[in-house]
Amino acid sequence: MVLTFKGGFHVHDGKELTKDKELRTAPVPELLVVPLSQHIGAPCQASVKKKDEVRMGQPVGEARGFVSAPVHSPVSGIVKDVKAAPHSSGGRVLSVLIENDGEDTLYPGVGERADPKDLSREEIIDRVKNAGIVGLGGATFPAHVKLSPPKDKPIDTIVINGAECEPLLTCDYRLMMDSPESVILGADIVRRVTGAKRLILATEDNKRDAAAVLEKKVAELGLADTSVAVAKTKYPQGGEKQLIKALLNREVPTPRKRGLPMDVGVIVQNVGTCHAIYEAVAKNMPLIERLVTVVGTAVENPGNYTARIGTPCSVLLEDAGWERATALLMGGPMMGMAVYTPEVPVAKGTSGLLAERIVSDGDPRDCIRCASCVEVCPARLTPLDLSVASESQNWEIAEEYHVDDCIECGCCSYVCPSNRPIVQQIRHAKAALRKIRSAGSAG
Repeated sequence: MVLTFKGGFHVHDGKELTKDKELRTAPVPELLVVPLSQHIGAPCQASVKKKDEVRMGQPVGEARGFVSAPVHSPVSGIVKDVKAAPHSSGGRVLSVLIENDGEDTLYPGVGERADPKDLSREEIIDRVKNAGIVGLGGATFPAHVKLSPPKDKPIDTIVINGAECEPLLTCDYRLMMDSPESVILGADIVRRVTGAKRLILATEDNKRDAAAVLEKKVAELGLADTSVAVAKTKYPQGGEKQLIKALLNREVPTPRKRGLPMDVGVIVQNVGTCHAIYEAVAKNMPLIERLVTVVGTAVENPGNYTARIGTPCSVLLEDAGWERATALLMGGPMMGMAVYTPEVPVAKGTSGLLAERIVSDGDPRDCIRCASCVEVCPARLTPLDLSVASESQNWEIAEEYHVDDCIECGCCSYVCPSNRPIVQQIRHAKAALRKIRSAGSAG
C-alpha cells in the first residue's frame, strides 16, 4: 500500500548535496540579534535592558498571552541594545542585541537533568512552555499549546513529522540519523502528556535509512504502540493535513471551518520539535539553537549546521563559502521567504538558508486555463481562479473560492507554464481580506 494524498507532485529534491555530510557547528558571532517575535502569536516583551548582563539560557523576552513563547539568550554576555532589527518577515522587529563574552556561562537551573517519568503532566507542559519551544518545521506554533488540547477533543494518535518534503533541506534527516533517541523520547513525552495511545514516526521513502534507524531505536527502547511509517516521496507530503490523510485516511476540516488535526484525534509534531521537547524536559535546556541547512547554487560547500538563535545568516553563509547571490531565501525553494539582507538572524523557524544565482524564466503571462495548478493543488482549490481574482482585486470572488484554505505550498506556481506568481497573488488576496475584515470588526 502506497501512503500518499491527492494532489502534489514529485520534484527532484537535491538532498544528495547535504544529506550525508557531517553536521557542523556554526561559528558563534561576537554580536547576536535575538528577535522578540519568533512564533505564531503575541510577540514577547523584553525582560532585559541595555547594559544588562545575561547568561546563556536566560529569558530575555517574556511571553505575552497563552499563544506565545519566551525567548532566551543563546550566549552569556552584555545586552548592547534593545531595538528594531532586520527580520525574516521582510521588516524590522524589536530585538535584543547581545555582545557575546565567549564564556557560555549558564543561567542558574539550565542543564539540570530530570527523569521525565518523575514529572507530572503539568510540570512537563510548564517546562516546554518556559523553554520557548515552538514548531520547528517552520510553522512556529507554540508547542505547549499543542500539548494542551481541549477536553472535548480527545487525542488517540501522535504523528511525528519527519517527511521533510521541501527540496534541498536535510536538517530533519540528519537529526533522525544522528539523534534518533532524543527524537523518539521527545515524541513519547508528547504521547504521555496528551493521553494518546498510538505513536507514528513518519518519513518518506527517500529516507528509508532514517526509517531503519528509527525502527531499531524504537525496538531498543521497548516502546509499545509505536511504529515507523514510510510515505510516498511527494511534495507537500510534510503538510500536516496531507500527512494525516496519507497515514490515517482522516480528513482534517478546512480552515474556514476552523479545522485542526485535533478535530480528528491527531496531534502532529516535527522531529526537531520532539528533540527540543526532550532537551527541555530531561535537561531543562531552553530553545537557543537549531539545525539549519545551508545550500544553493551560490554556496561552494553546502551542509547542515547547528546554529545559535540570533546568529546573522551571513555567518553561516560565509562559513559555507557563498558568493553574493541574486536570491537569498530563508527556508527551502518552495515555501522559503526571500530576505533582503544576509544580516537577518537565524530564528526558531529557520530550517534552511538558500542562496541562488537566479536565471529568469521570463515575465508572467496570461493564464491559459490548462488546469495544471488544479491537478497538483493538495488543498483541492482552483488556484487559477484565485490568481485571476487577486490580479483584478476581486476579493469577494477570492473569498468565495476559499482562498483561506490555501496552504501556500507553491505547487501551483511551480507547474504554471505561464510563469504566473500564483502563490504570491494568493498571499496578496489573503492579506487584503484580513485588512478588510479587521476594518469591519473595528467599525
